[in-house]
Amino acid sequence: MSLQEKVAAITGSGSGMGRQTARLFAERGADVLVVDIDEAAAAETVELIEADGTPGSAAAATADVSDPGDVEAFVERAVAEFGSLDVLHNNAGIAQESTPVTDVEIETWDRIQSINLKSAFLGAKYAVPHLRESDGGVILNTASTAAIRPRDGLSAYVASKGGMVALTKGLAYELAGDGIRVNAICPVATDTDMLPEFAAGDLTMDTFEESIPLGRLATPDDIAKAAAFLASDDAAMITGSALEVDGGRDI
Repeated sequence: MSLQEKVAAITGSGSGMGRQTARLFAERGADVLVVDIDEAAAAETVELIEADGTPGSAAAATADVSDPGDVEAFVERAVAEFGSLDVLHNNAGIAQESTPVTDVEIETWDRIQSINLKSAFLGAKYAVPHLRESDGGVILNTASTAAIRPRDGLSAYVASKGGMVALTKGLAYELAGDGIRVNAICPVATDTDMLPEFAAGDLTMDTFEESIPLGRLATPDDIAKAAAFLASDDAAMITGSALEVDGGRDI
C-alpha cells in the first residue's frame, strides 16, 4: 500500500489518530502537511516524522478547521509546499461529554457541528479543484461508530458524525466523474487523550472497552492503517464507503 509521490493534508494531526496517520503516510512515501489548531503540536508531529527518517517529508500548518479562510489557506499551503494535493484527510474533531439532550447548550451543539462536520465541507470546497488537477484524488473523512450505533448522551456528536457519513456518500457520488474517491472511517472508541472527554454518568471508560467484542480499544495505529489503505491505489474501486474499524462494535 505505497503512498509514494502522493501529497496529503491531514487535519487534527498534532496528536492521536491524526498524528499516527501522518507518520504512517510519510513512512509509506507521502509528503504530508500536518494541520492542527495547536501550532506546537503540529510542529512536534513534523519533528517525529523527521526523526523517523521516512521517505516522505512533512511540514506544519496551523488552522481552525471551522474557519473558511484558514481551510483555504492550508489547502493552498499544501500545494505551494509540495506542488500538488492528492489526499485530503478531514480528521480534526472534538468530543462531547455525555449529556442529556435537554442539558446540551446551544453553543455546544453549534461548536461540535462546526468543527466535526462543517470542516469537512470546507475542506472539500477548497481541495476539490486541486484534486481535479491531480487527475483525481482522495478525500477521507473521520466519522465514528457513533454514527452507526449511538451511545447515550452524545446527541450533538452523533449528529455531527452521522452527517459526516452522509456527506461522504453525497460527495462520493458527486465527484465520481472526476475520479475523486471519498470515503469515511468509523473508529470505535480509540485509546487517545480525547476518549476520556466523552465519559460522564453511566458512560465510563470501562463501558467503552466492554462494548467491543474483540475486547480492547482501538489504537491510533489501527485507524492510521485503515486510512493508508483507503488513500492508496489498492482501494481504487472503493468510494462512498464508511469503513467500520470497530472490533465488532457495530455487529
